Amino acid sequence: MKRLFAVLAAVAALVAVPAGAAAAAPGGPTQLNAADMLLLNGVRQAGLWEIPAGQMAATRGGSAQVRKVGAMIADQHVELDRLVVDAANKLGTTIPATPTAQQQGWLNEMQSNRGRQFDQIFVTRLRNAHGKIFPVIGAVRAATRDPVVRKLADDANIFVMNHMKMLESTGLVRYEMLAPAALPAAQDTSGLALARANTGVTPPVEPAILWVILAAMVALGVGTGIRLYVRTRA
Repeated sequence: MKRLFAVLAAVAALVAVPAGAAAAAPGGPTQLNAADMLLLNGVRQAGLWEIPAGQMAATRGGSAQVRKVGAMIADQHVELDRLVVDAANKLGTTIPATPTAQQQGWLNEMQSNRGRQFDQIFVTRLRNAHGKIFPVIGAVRAATRDPVVRKLADDANIFVMNHMKMLESTGLVRYEMLAPAALPAAQDTSGLALARANTGVTPPVEPAILWVILAAMVALGVGTGIRLYVRTRA
């Protein structure tokens, strides 16, 4: 019987110690996942091309409204860029330093045009880009475990929403040409499903759930051991 109690004590220690460690985990550092990096890189890439795009609009725009919107977007992206660089430094991660080839192509396209043609290209390119990053911000904000990423998502959400409204104020947004929203399958609009649909990342299983499963398996094994012990003593 003493041997049985020793086994039970060892099992209790096995389950109790990890549970305590799991309870302390929320206060410790978190590991960035692909969705977190998608937000960091996306916000950084946006600033790398939208700052010069806005500066071009401020001087080359055909209408006063486009020139005004361009100047405001450029200035605000400078601030958002500072926020994402600060976030990356806090997290110890590397983010892009140059626009993508596609983004550079958009800048070259704007550089080659003036007046009304420039206005339409500027508004179309930036409104499409903002529409793509906007749902990603919401999905990452809903699922991230990192407070720095969460704060960046809060800030980016405000900037991007305001920029879409500014671009729409020009009257040049072609809504019928906007890309459809990325929605999860089977009309599942839960926060988890939306995060998966917009980022393509499946959040990991909660550690607490894994420990519950482990505890159940251990309890089942202990029960079987007790029955075998009783039979051998009978």
